[in-house]
Amino acid sequence: MFIEFLQSLPSPIAQGMIWGIMAIGVYITYRVLDLADLTVDGSLATGGAVLVVLTVNGVNIYISMLAAFIAGCLAGLVTGILHTKFGIPAILAGILTQLALYSVNLLIMGGKANTPISRRKYDLIVSSNINTITETIIVIAIIIVVVIALLYYFFGTELGHSIRATGANLAMARANGINTDSRKILGLIISNGIVAMSGGLLAQFSGNADINMGRGAIVIGLAAVIIGEVLLSKIFKNFALKLLACVVGGVIYYIVIAIVLKLGLNANNLKMFSAAVVAVFLGLPYWKNKYAGKFKKTAKNNGGVPNA
Repeated sequence: MFIEFLQSLPSPIAQGMIWGIMAIGVYITYRVLDLADLTVDGSLATGGAVLVVLTVNGVNIYISMLAAFIAGCLAGLVTGILHTKFGIPAILAGILTQLALYSVNLLIMGGKANTPISRRKYDLIVSSNINTITETIIVIAIIIVVVIALLYYFFGTELGHSIRATGANLAMARANGINTDSRKILGLIISNGIVAMSGGLLAQFSGNADINMGRGAIVIGLAAVIIGEVLLSKIFKNFALKLLACVVGGVIYYIVIAIVLKLGLNANNLKMFSAAVVAVFLGLPYWKNKYAGKFKKTAKNNGGVPNA
């Protein structure tokens, strides 16, 4: 049984890497911009819908991927405008965009809730086919390296630093003459573009674009981000490595999912399990700081001997 499980690991690893790309997009809003953006539940499906519809209509797969990225950027733009120009809180602006995207995604897919795509008929970049899973993992790894390299370069520029400054201290950024509204919009555009690109990869891997494929995506994205931070924050301090930690978190998350499914967890309870995982990992830094502080205080009061 253990050997059988090891043989099945490449598929969850590949899926975790795809969701890890999505988690990089979540990291940009959640950690860099310090915004709670729920647009991703809709923009992930938008990326998948755009890619599948264009590909089945004869468009080159790489152009379809680019179109999926642009579609996600437009979704982020809408959320950014609602937040900055209409004064709507970021979390509510994301919900409104996500709600609108449900109808938009249906329109993109011609009113169908699910549009299939097959590697046998189309030249796809990735696939869940067991015979090509190694190739898929290599391709996704290359995409991850390119995405992280581009983001590392961009956030090292003056414009990128201004986005990071906006998320770090909004008042100070404004005091230094940074147009924080435009930086928030740009951050949301980049984030949702990456998420939609991940959706395009996920649609190829799954063999279809589904109207509900993005439901709960923010939970998985947060899980990947938090797992990566909790496990690797002591080692991965560089910005590029922090982005890589999101991918590692996504892979670990899907390996854990594979394990609990092997142990007999009802698939209907996966969402609840995902929420529990995120809650636990979100709470770990708090518990660590709280009890580590008490431990140090007790040790200090006892002359450096904790159990005295």
